[in-house]
Amino acid sequence: MSDNQDLKHQNLLELYEKDPVEADRVFLGRVAHNDRRGFLKGAGLATLGGLLGASIPFHRNFPSGLVPVALAEEDILAGKDGLTLLNDRPVNAETPPHLLDDAITPTKRHFIRNNGLPPEEMNPTTWKLTIDGLVDNPMTLSIADLKSKFEVVTMALTIECGGNGRAFFNPPAKGNQWTYGAVACSEWTGVRLKDVLNAAGVKKEAIYTAHVGADTHLSGKEGKLSLSRGMPIEKAMTDDILIAFEQNGAPLHPNNGAPLRLVVPGWPGSCSQKWLTRIYLRDIVHDGPKMTGTAYRVPNRPVEPGEKIDKKDFEIIHRMPVKSLVTAPATGATVAGSEVEVRGHAWSGDRTVKQVDVSIDFGTTWVTADLDAPVNSGAWQNWRLKVKLPEKGYYEIWARATDSEGEMQPHAINWNPKGYLNNTMHRVAVRYS
Repeated sequence: MSDNQDLKHQNLLELYEKDPVEADRVFLGRVAHNDRRGFLKGAGLATLGGLLGASIPFHRNFPSGLVPVALAEEDILAGKDGLTLLNDRPVNAETPPHLLDDAITPTKRHFIRNNGLPPEEMNPTTWKLTIDGLVDNPMTLSIADLKSKFEVVTMALTIECGGNGRAFFNPPAKGNQWTYGAVACSEWTGVRLKDVLNAAGVKKEAIYTAHVGADTHLSGKEGKLSLSRGMPIEKAMTDDILIAFEQNGAPLHPNNGAPLRLVVPGWPGSCSQKWLTRIYLRDIVHDGPKMTGTAYRVPNRPVEPGEKIDKKDFEIIHRMPVKSLVTAPATGATVAGSEVEVRGHAWSGDRTVKQVDVSIDFGTTWVTADLDAPVNSGAWQNWRLKVKLPEKGYYEIWARATDSEGEMQPHAINWNPKGYLNNTMHRVAVRYS
């Protein structure tokens, strides 16, 4: 890319962040239609083609307000390695399972789930967190205050998007089509949420937390929140929920919530508010954006695939279900020898995993893997097993986890309209040649 093209590329991305409609008009010479499609022509088409280095055969169909993935990925995913970009507005990207093989997920491999646009200012020295609502002593704290007034701890904690596995629902569910990689277990450093709440003094009327971040709504409307979720006070007062300011011994990545975020292991990742600026306590179940309707909710009973369900029959997702992931070998791999080491992770909401079993004969027989205990509450558990392939050919490696309450991963999806909580067994294809 020439210097002039590079400058134009940077300006394009900056304006798309602030005003996508204006960016379409200025750079691409198009106007958004009612069907959300733009119309590229003339200089705009030439500009975009020049930046991409190729013509765009279906340019008439390109949606208004989006940056082409080829231009967006290199900037949006800066500091990440190997992630698959699902959406650029807001940014959502998952990690292929074989890149999650580390016991502790490197920051560069941690998935991204955004609901709005990250704040422009992420200065840790000026950042403030307000604790108010139903507390005796409302507080506004800097990150320096958090470090000096409370015990600083480091914990390995698992975060998983509630929609991880949505791509496999049939009928399809709307939303980001996550496959397996919207999960990670990094080491987070911060202070316990319960310590901060205790210092503020929780009033007896308080039953729920409410979280606010500094990201902006996709509409750009000032004061409009893209996401504000919460959790019962009983959950908030557990030992493994952190207000975190470091990930893997370094400042947080901008797309993972820098400079301050909540980390709530075992519950949907949406509870782990990023770019955290406020926590307030309420005497009702929080009703912020993505807390009502069908957002992060599932039917209160088993339903038929495709069934229409009344909103009153949905309930809020709390703990995530038991699940396992095969990280080695990678699916599609060809192995030269008959003995193969299979590795992966397993987790189950607020519980521990007691057993992981592996099958190479399509579930006819199962062998129990070696399973590590979690390094601390809230961390996933690592497992491994050497399997022997009896002859050359095609095999599938299946893994299923069973948790401390006896809940086991199912063979089939428990369908729901929003595509949440898919915890079916992970299947990996290998060929022995």
